[in-house]
Amino acid sequence: MKVIRFFLSLAALLVASVLLIAPASAQATRTWVSGVGDDVNPCSRTAPCKTFAGAISKTAAGGEINCIDPGGYGTVTITKSITIACEDVEASPLNSGGINGVVINAAATDIVILRGLDINGAGTTPGLNGIRFLAGAALHVEDCLIQNSTQPTGSGISFAPSGTSELYIHNSTIIHNTNGVRIQPTGSGVASVLIDNSTIENNNLAGVKADGTGNTGGSNTTIVNSSVSGNTNAGISILNPVGGPIIKIGADNVVVANNGVAGGLRAEGANATIRVSRSTISGNGLGTNALSGGVISSYGNNQINGNTSDGPNPPIIPLK
Repeated sequence: MKVIRFFLSLAALLVASVLLIAPASAQATRTWVSGVGDDVNPCSRTAPCKTFAGAISKTAAGGEINCIDPGGYGTVTITKSITIACEDVEASPLNSGGINGVVINAAATDIVILRGLDINGAGTTPGLNGIRFLAGAALHVEDCLIQNSTQPTGSGISFAPSGTSELYIHNSTIIHNTNGVRIQPTGSGVASVLIDNSTIENNNLAGVKADGTGNTGGSNTTIVNSSVSGNTNAGISILNPVGGPIIKIGADNVVVANNGVAGGLRAEGANATIRVSRSTISGNGLGTNALSGGVISSYGNNQINGNTSDGPNPPIIPLK
């Protein structure tokens, strides 16, 4: 009987241990952060965490992090499907000090959604990239403000997938960075990008730049109902090296105004094509600029005037 009681007691202790451990290791589908939270908390609504980095480890794959109140919730690296949604408050990750604001390095099937964030790289040493995407199935950037990432190689959004990935930018403002949006897949990576209802302005180099350097997969970008204006070097730009992949940008109902001497529209290199329709290209140092085999094609319903030199350089190829 003593032996039986001993084993029953031991079994009860083991069960109790499991029950005690399980809640601590479980991940919630929805977690919360607050300016007065603490990362030792479980990140529940009544016991929120302090930072995105603290909350993400307690959030299940496919789950969501929400913000209770305005706050600076810190930089974060994302390695799984997740949504960070703070559109109803002022959630401002600060990425000054030469670092990235949000890094996505997830699995090939993972989808990441960032909504309502104000990512700011302002500081004595400015930020590197507001958002840096390395791997994942898709990234959705919605209702975000991304600014002041002005390191020489920095961008508001650096989209550099190593596989086949998609980027969607909706209703967002990307200003005062080195490049606004830089699309440069690595290796055999392939990028598909949609930018709509967004403002990409006053960046130090290009507003939207697709770069084929170091890539064999290529990219296809569509920009609609947006403004790509006031950028110091170029508005919408493709840079493709000799032997580079196929890179295409389509612009429909886009204002491309007051950009620098490199061109409102610039396509450089073979396999670099910009197609434009229903758009206004005005006030730029050079309206259109196709060089080294690049092609700019028009559907014939654009307003290209009021530039220091309208171009076309060489003539725009008409489309039907």
